[in-house]
Amino acid sequence: MAKKVGTLIKEARTDAGLSQEQLARKIKGLSAAELGKAERGETELTQAFLKEIAKATGVTQASLLNAAKGSAAAAKKTETVKKTATAKKTETAKKTTAAKKTETAKKTTAKKTTAKKTDTELTAAEKKLLEAYREASADAKKNALKLLKGEDLEFADIMKLLKLDSKLDSLGSGDGILGGLKEGLLGGILGKK
Repeated sequence: MAKKVGTLIKEARTDAGLSQEQLARKIKGLSAAELGKAERGETELTQAFLKEIAKATGVTQASLLNAAKGSAAAAKKTETVKKTATAKKTETAKKTTAAKKTETAKKTTAKKTTAKKTDTELTAAEKKLLEAYREASADAKKNALKLLKGEDLEFADIMKLLKLDSKLDSLGSGDGILGGLKEGLLGGILGKK
């Protein structure tokens, strides 16, 4: 809107047949450079300068003052719109951040609650199994998982799992009582006959 006022000043000056320098000399405190900036809409002049320009160019003061008021009102409206948009963006960002924090907190609480339930829902036997598993060697853990999954285990793996491998090695293998003992143990553990 400052351009509109500037355009009106320039039209009034040219219609009066005055250069920027000539008009500036007629108005105390106004330079030709300031007048040029005002005509290009780069700066706004005070109401006092606008009244003096109107007198010097023969236009009504109301035409320049009303254009200036419209310019100021439009600038104020634009500023209000910018502030409102910025406030809305800030509020939206705050709400989004708060919602994300709340969701994260809910998920964390849910995970903690689930973890607590799992530990408290274990039976005494399950707790013993868990303790034994934690204390077992890597081979024993691997074999225990195979056994629990129902996978076939080698005889030596079963013996390691039961910690009987060193005791049975001394029994030997083959036919007879000692071989039958190994077969019986293996069959009993795996549920085979």
